[in-house]
Amino acid sequence: MRQLLAQRTSFIALIVAAVSPTGAHAQAAPEQAATETAAAEGGDIVVTGSRIRRDPLDNPSPVVTIDEAAIGKTGLSSVADVLQRLPASSGGLNSKFNNSGNLGNPPDGGGVGAGSAAIDLRYLGAKRTLVLVDGLRYVNGASASGIPGTVDLNSIPDVMIQRIEVLQSAASALYGSDAIGGVVNIITRSGQNGFRAQAQYGQYLRENDGGTQNYQLSWGGGSDRIHLDLGGYYTKQDPVSARDRTISQFPNPGQTSCTDAIGGCSGAALNGRVVFAPGNPSLPAGGTITVRNAPLNGRGVYDPTLVGGDFRAFTTADRFNFAPYNYFLTPNERYGAFINSRAEFSELFNVRVKASWAHRQSQNQAAFLPLNLGPDAGNGNLLDTISIDATNPYNPFGITLNSGTNGQPATYSLIGRRLIEAGQRTYSQTVDTFSVTGTIDGKFQLFGRNWYYDANAVLGVNDAHQLFTGNLNAARLAQALGPVGQCTGECVPFNIFGGQGSITPAMLAFVGFDERSRSSQQLRDYTFNLSGELFDLPGGPVGIAAGYEHRYQQGSFTPDPIIQAGLGADIPAQAASGSFDVDEVYGELRLPLIRDVPLLRLLELNGAVRHSNFSISGSNTSLTGGVLWKPVSDLLLRGQYAESYRAPSIGELFGAQSRFDANLDDPCTSAAGGLFQSNPTVRANCIANGVPTNGSYVEPQGGQISVLTGGNRDLAPETAKTWLFGGVYSPAWAREGFASALSLEVNYYNIKVSGAIASIPANVLLNRCAQSGDSLSCAAVQRTPNGFISAINGLLLNTGGIQTRGVDATFNLRTRQTGAGSFGLSVSGNYLLAYKEIVPATTGTTTINFTGTERGSPDQAYPHFKGQATIDWDIGPVAAAFTGRYIDNIIESQNGRAMDRRFYGDVQLMFRPSWVGDRVGLTLGINNVFDTDPPACFSCSLNNYDPTTYDVPGRFGYARVSYGF
Repeated sequence: MRQLLAQRTSFIALIVAAVSPTGAHAQAAPEQAATETAAAEGGDIVVTGSRIRRDPLDNPSPVVTIDEAAIGKTGLSSVADVLQRLPASSGGLNSKFNNSGNLGNPPDGGGVGAGSAAIDLRYLGAKRTLVLVDGLRYVNGASASGIPGTVDLNSIPDVMIQRIEVLQSAASALYGSDAIGGVVNIITRSGQNGFRAQAQYGQYLRENDGGTQNYQLSWGGGSDRIHLDLGGYYTKQDPVSARDRTISQFPNPGQTSCTDAIGGCSGAALNGRVVFAPGNPSLPAGGTITVRNAPLNGRGVYDPTLVGGDFRAFTTADRFNFAPYNYFLTPNERYGAFINSRAEFSELFNVRVKASWAHRQSQNQAAFLPLNLGPDAGNGNLLDTISIDATNPYNPFGITLNSGTNGQPATYSLIGRRLIEAGQRTYSQTVDTFSVTGTIDGKFQLFGRNWYYDANAVLGVNDAHQLFTGNLNAARLAQALGPVGQCTGECVPFNIFGGQGSITPAMLAFVGFDERSRSSQQLRDYTFNLSGELFDLPGGPVGIAAGYEHRYQQGSFTPDPIIQAGLGADIPAQAASGSFDVDEVYGELRLPLIRDVPLLRLLELNGAVRHSNFSISGSNTSLTGGVLWKPVSDLLLRGQYAESYRAPSIGELFGAQSRFDANLDDPCTSAAGGLFQSNPTVRANCIANGVPTNGSYVEPQGGQISVLTGGNRDLAPETAKTWLFGGVYSPAWAREGFASALSLEVNYYNIKVSGAIASIPANVLLNRCAQSGDSLSCAAVQRTPNGFISAINGLLLNTGGIQTRGVDATFNLRTRQTGAGSFGLSVSGNYLLAYKEIVPATTGTTTINFTGTERGSPDQAYPHFKGQATIDWDIGPVAAAFTGRYIDNIIESQNGRAMDRRFYGDVQLMFRPSWVGDRVGLTLGINNVFDTDPPACFSCSLNNYDPTTYDVPGRFGYARVSYGF
C-alpha cells in the first residue's frame, strides 16, 4: 500500500513541478504530511477544503500549493512575504510597516501588531482569513499593543514548514469562524531522513542596507513505526532608514522643503511653537511665535512687537520634517525550534506529538516626541489643560499662559515642541510563542469499509512585551510647568520655551519615563473527526465526515500604569481583556452520482454544515454546497455556494479606546486646498460643526488627524455568502506528448459580507459632514473651540457590509526532459471586478467603491489586475528562473492622484555540483532586478507608499548555500 501511495503522490508531484515563486497550482497536495494529508487506500488523501478522503485531482475547492522549492525561489526570509505575493492576496501587516507611535492603533480593534506579519485574502482583511497548522488552529499573535484577531505568521518557525496550501474560498462550514476570505493551511515537516541545512545572506545592493540572514537546520530519522523530526532556525533582518530612500525623505512625495505649498511638516517644531489665544490682552491676538536663537537656557526676553528680544514670528520654514527619522524596513530578529514525533502502534492507534517555540525581537522607530500642550492640542488628556505659571523661571511672557480650564479665559491655544533632547522614540518588542499539539488517530473497519478518526488537543500561548523610550509623564510635566513654589523635592522646573538644547538631563529625568506594556493570547482547542464511506452510488462510494470542536481563547493587553492613568504624551491606551469559548459540530457529505459515462465522466454533489455556539456572540449554522462535473476526463468544472460566519474577536469586543493618526485632508480649513472659503454649502456645514465663522481655522492639508479607535461589546457576528464557479483543464494529449504537466484553471468568485465589523472611514465622515451636513457624520467629528479636529469617532460597529467580485486564473506548464533541459512556465493572476463597502449614514447608507483605487491611511491598494509569471529552466546541475510581477495602475481615493502600474523582475541561478551527489546547492539571486520604485502615494500613512502592495526600493541581492534541500 505504501508503494502504491508513493507512486500516486509522485505523479501528483509532477503536476505541481512547474512552480512559480508562489508555487501556484490549484489542486495539488503532493506529499504525505500531518493529519490533514494522511494517506488513505487507493491514493485518496485529505486535502485542504474537504475532510473526506478523496483523489486530490477532484478537489471541490480551488487550492494553491506552495512548497519548499517555491519558497526558496523567492529569496525571501519570511513566509508571510511569500504569501503576500499571491495575486489573490491583498497584502497584510509585514515588516515594511513602521507603526506604533507614528500612527497609533488602526481602526480594526486589534492593536498595532508591530513586528508581526499576517495574510489577507480577497481584500477582506487578515481577520477574515483563517490560518491553520496541519489543519488545526494556531494561537493568535500579539505585540504588546493590543489584542489582534489574527495569527502572526512570524510566530511559526520557518524551518518546520514543509508546504502551504491556500484555499481560495470560504470554508466556515468546515473550519469554523474567520474563514470568509479563505484558509491558509501550513503543513509541517514530517518524514524527513537525515540532516538538512541552509544559510542565506542578502542585502540591498546599491544602498548596502537591509541585510538579512537566514539559517535553518533540521534532522529526521527513525523506523517505519516511530519517526522524529526536529529543527531550529535563526533569521535577522536589519533596518532600512527612511532617510536613505528618496521617496520617504519628506512627509509628501517629491517634497524638498517644509516651505513647499503641499505642507505636511509638523508644527511641533524643534525650537517650539507658541500660539496665543484670540482676545489675549497682553499678547498678539492669535499670534504664533518661536525662538529666535536656541537654546534659551534662561528666562529669555519677550518683545510683543517681535522686533527685538528672543522670539520671532513662526513661519512654515520652522515646521519639523519628521519623515527621515522613520524606518522604511523595520529590524526583526527571530529564532526558534520545533519537534514533530509520531509513533504508529497499529492501524487503529497512532500518536503524534508536535511542539514549537518561536522568539521574536523587533523594533519600530519614530521621530522625537511631538509634545503638544493646550486646548487645541487634541491629546484628550491632562496635556490639553496644562497652564504655564508666570512664576515658572523659564516663562518670559510675564503672565500665566492659561489653558482656559480653571474659570479664567485661555491665553494660549497651543504650544508645540519636539522633545529632541530625549532622543528618538523607539518601540522594542519581545515576543515568545509556544504551541503543543497532541494527536491520536487511526483506521478501523465498519460494515466492511474503512473509517478514520483523529482526536487532537492544541495548547498555544503568545506572550509579548514592549518597551517604549522617549515618552513623558503629563502629571509631572504639569508640576514642572506650574507655580515654582509647588515644584519641590525631585521636581525640576521645565524649560518648554527655550528651543532645542534647552531641556537638561535633570529636567528629563523628572518628567520622562520608560513605558512598558504587555499582551498575551491563549488557545485551547480540542477536536474530534470521523470520516468514512456509507454505501456505493453509480459514481462511487458516498463519503461522510463529522466532528466536534471545543475551543477556548483568551487575550489581554496591559499598558504601562502611567498610560492607563491617561498621563502619557504619545498614543493613549487602556487595559483590555476578554475570553470566550465555543462548541461546534459539523458534518460533510460527498455524493458521487455518476462516473465514466459520455459527458458525465464525473458528477458529484457535496456539502457541509456546521453549528456553532459561542459564549459571547450566540449561535450560528453555516451551510455550503457544491457540484463537480467532468464532461470529459481532461476538464473539471465546479460550482459552490458557501455561507460563512465570523464571531467578533476579543480585541473587537473588549479593546479599549485608543487613537489612530490618519493622513487626512480637512475640507473645513481655510488653508490652500480647503473648501471653507470657496464653497458656501461647505462653509455653512463646517460652521455648524464648530469651525469659527471668521475663517481663522487654517490647518495645512494632508496632516495627521486623530481618529478615536476601540472595541464595542455590542457587536454582532458577521455573516457572508460566497458563490464560486470555475474549471480546470489538464489535457492528456499534452501529458502524453511534450509536457509532463499542463493545466489551466479559472475561477470566478462573488462574496457578500453582511454586518461587517469595521469603522466608518474617517475621510468619509469628514466629507459627508462638510458637503451634506449628515448628522451622523458631524456628530463623529469633534472640534476644539478654534476649529481644530480633536478626534473623529472611529469606534467599531456593524456596517452595511462588503461586496467583492473577481476572477482568478492559473496556468502551469512543465516540459519533459530534453537535450536542452526542461522548461517550466507558471502564470497566475487576479482580476478584481468590484470591491465595495457599505457604511451607514443618517438616512440609508453610503456605498464606497474602492475598485481600482488606493485607500490610504490605513493603506490598501485595490488594483484591477495583479499577476505574476515565472519561466524556469534546468539542465543537469544548473537551474535558472525569472519571475515577473505586475500591479495595475490605481487612483488615490482621497485626492484623485494617479499611481502608475509597476512591473518587478526577479532572477535566480542555482548550481548543484554532481561531484557532491546533488546534496549541496549554491543559489544566487536578485529581486527587483530592474530597480523599480513604488509609485508615490500622498494619502498613504507613512513613507509615501503602500507597504501592503509594493516592494522596498532597491535591488535586493542574495546568496544561499544549502545541504539536503
